[in-house]
Amino acid sequence: MGETQQAVDFVIVVNGASGRDEDRDLPSRIRGALGERGHRVRIHELDRDGDVGSTCKVAAEDAKQQGAVLVACGGDGTINAVAREALEADVPLGLLPRGTFNYFGRVHGIASDLEKALDILVSEPERPAQVGLVNGRPFLVNASIGLYPEVLEDREGWKRRIGRHRAVAIISALYTLMRDHRLWSIGIDDGNGQRQLRTPTLVVGNNPLQFARLGIEGASRIGRDALAAVTLRAIGKLGLFGLILRGALGRLGEAEDVSVRLVRSLSVSLGRRERRVKVALDGEITRMRTPLEFSIAKRALRLRAPHPATSEDDPG
Repeated sequence: MGETQQAVDFVIVVNGASGRDEDRDLPSRIRGALGERGHRVRIHELDRDGDVGSTCKVAAEDAKQQGAVLVACGGDGTINAVAREALEADVPLGLLPRGTFNYFGRVHGIASDLEKALDILVSEPERPAQVGLVNGRPFLVNASIGLYPEVLEDREGWKRRIGRHRAVAIISALYTLMRDHRLWSIGIDDGNGQRQLRTPTLVVGNNPLQFARLGIEGASRIGRDALAAVTLRAIGKLGLFGLILRGALGRLGEAEDVSVRLVRSLSVSLGRRERRVKVALDGEITRMRTPLEFSIAKRALRLRAPHPATSEDDPG
């Protein structure tokens, strides 16, 4: 790790490959900037070929022993991995967002600008941040099955070839959505009885900003005391394209082909043959056993941030 075993204020997990470009100087820049602010740090760098979960767990144990703040420096996937261990260890969490969209940081007023994020890290108090769960696995932004995991897989392929830019993410998503897609037969139960439906995708969200931008009614409750469960009717390519336009205009919530319900828990069952299903968690894809059980974690993250989650503030 490179640091002496002095007591530290921050234990930081750094993914220098997040965002648009690799930043090989990022650890030294962070160490220097926090040193100038009078703080000692210990940095755990993520290895592209290493075990991310193990690195984050070691860092969380380090922070627990030191009485330090555990900090995630990376994109939504990195932040999710670090937050999972912060929740388990019950240690404070700080963010230095470096991802393409930074939905979790932005909803709490934390920008991608490194200097601004560092100022927040050292000056702001802890605030509770709601965590969603699916089969016990935390998610901060959203979890989904069906079409959305396909979009994410294709997007990663485009990014490897072209680079990590928002425009690349948008173009690759349009390309994916214009292909033929499977319709999933699912049963959903939010405590008011099970309902059967056929849909190309199910998205369960924990991020009010993301849903407010799409024009979803009740977005301000998401991330506070509710999750949003979104499904689409069985529609063709033209219908999907129309929904994309509505979303871009902030009017997706008006579409008859979109169903949104605010829930505290949700059970999702698939056909008998679907014992395991591909699930996207905050942009990272994993496979999970069915049924999928969504809920809100009983314990909130102890996040250093200017304010609680809101659908209005967006530092970019």
